Amino acid sequence: MSFDEEWSTARATAAANVSMRLDHVPADPGGGGGGGSGGSGGSGDLEINQDHIGAIGSEAYKLHTRLLTDGKHAATASAEAAGALTKEGFAGGAALAKVNATWESQVKTLVAACATISNGLNYSLSSHAKEEQQLHADFTASAIDTYLK
Repeated sequence: MSFDEEWSTARATAAANVSMRLDHVPADPGGGGGGGSGGSGGSGDLEINQDHIGAIGSEAYKLHTRLLTDGKHAATASAEAAGALTKEGFAGGAALAKVNATWESQVKTLVAACATISNGLNYSLSSHAKEEQQLHADFTASAIDTYLK
């Protein structure tokens, strides 16, 4: 199976999964709990599962680390081949140099995107935890707390 065929299949599967999830929202949005952490429990609420977010951030960091090394493993050989082809008068040398430069640019873009995802998710998790602590502290210190006891 070619990359294009595999990619098309993956996109179609993802679109079908999203469509199925959207098609199966309960008729009574107030009924049933969300079950995950975060949100107020209604089916229509946005929920944050900190374990899933942490796992995604961790995978983004791993991908970032791997791209820094694995994404550049052919750079030297490609540059040398492009130089040798150009020196011998082959037009393919300039084309290979352009492909190599484009590849390096795209790897840098992916590395930056992975870093942004990882850092953003880590910030979101720590920010959410701090806000939860502050809300808890504010609530327990308020006059409402004395009425609930």
